[in-house]
Amino acid sequence: MAEYLAPGVYVEEFESGVKAMEGVGTSTAGFVGMASRGQTIGKPRLITGVAEFRKCFGGYLGEEFGEHRFLSYAVDQFFANGGSSCYVMRVASSEQVSAFADIEDALKVTATSSGTWGNAIKVQIRKAYQAKTYVTRQATEDEVKKNQYTVNSSGGFYSGDVVELNEKFYTVTNVFDNILELNKPLEGDYFKDALHPNVFLQTVVIDMQIICEDFGEVYEKCSLNPSSPSFVVNVLEKSDFINASLIETAEKKLDTEAFYAKYTTDFKSYLLAGGTTVMPAAGYEDMYIGKDDGPSQRSGIQAFIEINDVSIMAVPEMTSAAVQSALITHCESTASRFAILDAPLDVSAVDKLSEHREQFDTTYAAMYHPWLSVFDPLLKKNSYTPPSGAMAGIYARVDNTRGVWKAPANEVVRNATGLSVHYNEAEQGKLNPKGINLIRSLPGMGIRVWGARTCSSDGNWKYINVRRLFIYLEESIKANTSWAVFEPNDENLWSRVSGTIRVFLTTLWRDGALTGSTSDEAFFVNVGKSTMTQDDILNGRLICVIGVAPVRPAEFVIFRITQKMEDAS
Repeated sequence: MAEYLAPGVYVEEFESGVKAMEGVGTSTAGFVGMASRGQTIGKPRLITGVAEFRKCFGGYLGEEFGEHRFLSYAVDQFFANGGSSCYVMRVASSEQVSAFADIEDALKVTATSSGTWGNAIKVQIRKAYQAKTYVTRQATEDEVKKNQYTVNSSGGFYSGDVVELNEKFYTVTNVFDNILELNKPLEGDYFKDALHPNVFLQTVVIDMQIICEDFGEVYEKCSLNPSSPSFVVNVLEKSDFINASLIETAEKKLDTEAFYAKYTTDFKSYLLAGGTTVMPAAGYEDMYIGKDDGPSQRSGIQAFIEINDVSIMAVPEMTSAAVQSALITHCESTASRFAILDAPLDVSAVDKLSEHREQFDTTYAAMYHPWLSVFDPLLKKNSYTPPSGAMAGIYARVDNTRGVWKAPANEVVRNATGLSVHYNEAEQGKLNPKGINLIRSLPGMGIRVWGARTCSSDGNWKYINVRRLFIYLEESIKANTSWAVFEPNDENLWSRVSGTIRVFLTTLWRDGALTGSTSDEAFFVNVGKSTMTQDDILNGRLICVIGVAPVRPAEFVIFRITQKMEDAS
């Protein structure tokens, strides 16, 4: 309470008690699949467009990759159908080798990931200069013996730097005040005076250009000195194409002076070689499922444990029960993600499709069929691609335009020219109750998604939008109520928590996410002594019970028409 001493009118601000809540994002997808390049261990890469995917993961894979070739096509379909951002994790055989080049027996550059793609990387190097200074006076006899020279400024010079003077090279062994100590005495005229106005000591560095396909990177003023802020190994950590290391052993020290002496101001080119691509052998499922070896050491599906933003997951074309089960398990364990499953391309019969679908019973996944016919830029013809990429884009599009509570159905599939199978209404009548969502070509309507069911036998959770709405609610409430942790667990806190959630749910009800003519019909929020025992309170537990009435899609629109008879006279 403020202390008031003088009579007057005072204005104070105070907390309303209700915290504003903002819903979490639901439109970010996660993809796992094979690509020509990209890391296979660590965090998935955020991709915001097709061009960025091409740079980071390469182009389309050929037919020789079989069922493993569809990641790039799925990402294309995702962005074409309304997606704006996704995370991608590459998989590859552990037997593959990365391309490399030993540059002048001093610097080893290695492709950032395994595969033959690295054999096309070209590294160009030229000599450049960075820090510049001049000797301000003639060295004394004692200084000459110590190879010490007083300079105008020692800023930008580091122990281990190579400097050039009069086309001769020297190595800086120590820097203190404005004195440079070198590995040998300077030769020739080194003192800047009226007769020698252009005598400068300059640190020698290199400019690098990395070229891969149509992409290029430029790194200027890189040093082979580990003590320099521009140390080439550290600088190239930002590269999408190569890593670098010094070629140095205890028996053989690196001769950096000799290295720099081999270059002029014109670029010299080097080509990486030795990269190999190996097709996955039997048991490739483990490659997609991945391993959890701790932070930054995860692979496959398991790598997405480190990402919080993803709400939609897909492993394009991987229709094996092991991989799809692993994806479902991942989504169920996080309780914040929804899996999009592909049905096999070569399965079209109703009974066979049903058998494949009945392997799973989960509210956290949906299955789609048939495959989409799209133009293949690599093959220069139409070919079939799995629908999961396009569906992830449609999920994102509907989320952003209508809301996560709108079923991702009766939506046009963009960029599709046909379907692998055309099902009629009778066949859909058999498949729809089993949770197989068909994509159909409808007269006058184009190619549309014509199903919105999960892979669940539980009638309460049979619709995709209901499960995803609850994921949205749970994650939004969790993300926006952390302020309540460690607050006094009393009536005041209960009221604030209840008020915060009520405001959020009221907004959703008004937006059409919840059913009911009034907010009381749409939801309830209970918190207090009716939801907690004294033991709960004493042990620091605040329990809030929330009930919502989600909207369900009008899956069957029925018009009952009768004949209006004239009144008998």
